[in-house]
Amino acid sequence: MSHDHSDADRIESRAHLLPEEAAAGSDDPQAQAEAILAESDMREGDQRAAPDAVLEQRTSDETVTTIEPPD
Repeated sequence: MSHDHSDADRIESRAHLLPEEAAAGSDDPQAQAEAILAESDMREGDQRAAPDAVLEQRTSDETVTTIEPPD
């Protein structure tokens, strides 16, 4: 992990709710921040940790079926 701040500083900084989070409310912003940062660190360490976040490396030829115009 290559963060300039200590974990406590990162959590304290992230515990300040974003506008969307404040609108929804949070019972425990500190615990929410810890969970968000833990998941973020996990995904940073293992890019395949979130299957939906894996980017495929394909060319357009591999993704599009070409349609030949009629003769």
